[in-house]
Amino acid sequence: MSNIKLKITGMTCEHCVRAVAKALEGVPGVDKVNVTLEPGEAVVHGKADTAALITAVEEEGYKADRG
Repeated sequence: MSNIKLKITGMTCEHCVRAVAKALEGVPGVDKVNVTLEPGEAVVHGKADTAALITAVEEEGYKADRG
């Protein structure tokens, strides 16, 4: 199992945090997700594909980069 850290931009509230977390949790290989509004990041635990994680976040309307 590994940890993947993503920098998330575009989140402005706790609703955004929940939307990003739900999107990441839906990616195959994700065991656990921790999303924080400040400093705007997500830590994903599991064996998920980084590109799939970024795509899931961007489909929710936010920007994600490997952090």
